[in-house]
Parts: sequence; structure tokens; C-alpha cells
Amino acid sequence: QVQLVESGGGLVQAGGSLRLSCAASGSTRSINAIGWYRQAPGKQRELVAAISRGGSTTYADAAKGRFTISRDNAKNTVYLQMNSLKPEDTAVYYCNAGDYYSGSYYGTGYWGKGTLVTVSS
Repeated sequence: QVQLVESGGGLVQAGGSLRLSCAASGSTRSINAIGWYRQAPGKQRELVAAISRGGSTTYADAAKGRFTISRDNAKNTVYLQMNSLKPEDTAVYYCNAGDYYSGSYYGTGYWGKGTLVTVSS
């Protein structure tokens, strides 16, 4: 079993920054990769960024150049640094434990409860 806990969300003005954290516990050795997803009201959940255990990353087009995903394996924590935030980034952000191969992330059923990011204009 894997437990994931997100933190770091909040209210920020457009152009501002936030850093989200995803702390993993439980069977962390079974985690090959972590993905950050988001879900805005009335929209489907979408992958924002993902990182493999070895540090390979992938980003959604909307995140490229503004968001950076990183991990601290010693702390079993993955971060999502979000800069130049826009109102359309407003969503609940979730982390997911999954697999990463051939440059793509494959999510599993392990989800955190999410953290709300609100970007005001």
C-alpha cells in the first residue's frame, strides 16, 4: 500500500508562484514514478507533470516552461514548482503513484486527496 499526501496549495495572484509537495509513505520502494494531475471545475483530470525514480520527466504542454517537477528520494517527496501562474491553472492538484517508461507516465489507482490551487486575476 502507498499513501500520498499533497500540500502547498493556496490562493495566489496571477504571475505568482507556488510549490506543491507530495509526500509518499508505505510501500515507497514499489513506486516507480509520481505524477501530478489537476482537475478544474467541470473538467476532466489531466496530467500536468511526472517524474521517474531516476529523474526522467514529462510535462503537459500547458506546464512546459512554467512548472518544474523534482523529487527528493531520501524524503520520499516529489515537488511541483509552479511559476507564472495563470487563472486557468486554478484546480485541485493531485499526486499519483505510477510507472514511467518510453517517455510516458502511466498512472495507477494510488491517489492523494489533493490540494487546491486558486489563481486570481
